Amino acid sequence: MASVDSRKKSVVLALCKYLSLDPSVVPAESLDSDIKSLYLKIKAENGHGDNHSDEVLKWVAFAESFPVANDACFENLKRLNDELSGKSVLLGNGLKPSEADVIVYSAIHSSLINLSDTNKEKLSHVLRWMDFIQHKQEFVGLFEKISLQKPGFEPPVTKPVGVVEADLKSKTEQSIKNVNKSEIELCKDKNKTEGKATGRKSTGDKEPTKVKAKPAEKEVVEKENEVSVSLLNIQVGLICKAWKHPSADSLLVEEIDVGEAKLRQVVSGLAKYFSPDELTNRRVVLITNVKPGKLRDVVSEGLVLCASNEGPTVVEPLLPPEGAKIGERISFSGIEGKPEDVLNPKKKQLEKITPHLFTDDKGVATFKGIPFMTSGGPCTSSIPRATIK
Repeated sequence: MASVDSRKKSVVLALCKYLSLDPSVVPAESLDSDIKSLYLKIKAENGHGDNHSDEVLKWVAFAESFPVANDACFENLKRLNDELSGKSVLLGNGLKPSEADVIVYSAIHSSLINLSDTNKEKLSHVLRWMDFIQHKQEFVGLFEKISLQKPGFEPPVTKPVGVVEADLKSKTEQSIKNVNKSEIELCKDKNKTEGKATGRKSTGDKEPTKVKAKPAEKEVVEKENEVSVSLLNIQVGLICKAWKHPSADSLLVEEIDVGEAKLRQVVSGLAKYFSPDELTNRRVVLITNVKPGKLRDVVSEGLVLCASNEGPTVVEPLLPPEGAKIGERISFSGIEGKPEDVLNPKKKQLEKITPHLFTDDKGVATFKGIPFMTSGGPCTSSIPRATIK
């Protein structure tokens, strides 16, 4: 259990680390001040003395009032757990912890470490948030690492392309056989009926001319392709600029670099969840072969894929890894195929594919459980078990 003074010291060290400041900017005698005063002093040293929001100060107050006694701190942790049930971080877009996250993390860390396993199990959202921060921030030497029991992840077993093609061929041949069998039975019944009507002997024992199977084969292949994610051209993009839609409060307009000579303009329904500044310079995953169209008189040339929880109360664009190249196409193990030049809205291809897009327990984006892969690794979200659309 940490004392009030050691808690303040932890907050100062962590915040200086977060802002890349030398901790000596806060003299030892300053630790007699409250956390709010320490925070404002550090911000001033960072050159942003007047740049703080009421939301950050709200969490500074939470950290200041966080109790030392175990029983009382658990009640506060439960309230924090409820707060985090619908979001990945306390403030910001979830890509990285905010100042508020770092301050609260520092203030509650020692109290959480000392909780019993039984009580920890009741704080799943707090533990998930703590684990996110300790992996995003370099706090080595400042805090004891919190160990979590995470569910094991085994990538789905996908069939090699050759096996997939063989299965498809087998299904196609079986479908053709069924069609031929039905045609033969129909011809036999017809011949028997005609034989009775004319007094002729039935010629049902004689095999009729085989019906051409090409249309049936083509139909089966087309049916398979209709729901294949390979029809989509999903690419890694970088939002270079974003602004509010001129005539729709719920929409934002983005200019996105996908490695082409010209930036793509995309309209997204993200205004409720992100400001234009939060999206600028953010990497995203988008479908680039949707048919261009206008949304409230503004042209949109793509679809940014986002993960969302139930409600939704939290929505965020999928995040490609740092090693992914701008413009590269997302791949899916065991699934090959050339994307459509432009999706046909009448075929409702997108509507048939998106129900199979979701994030797994670790936040990895998948199609039917197969990860969205880039040259730098899988695309992810901070929202596990989320729908993607």
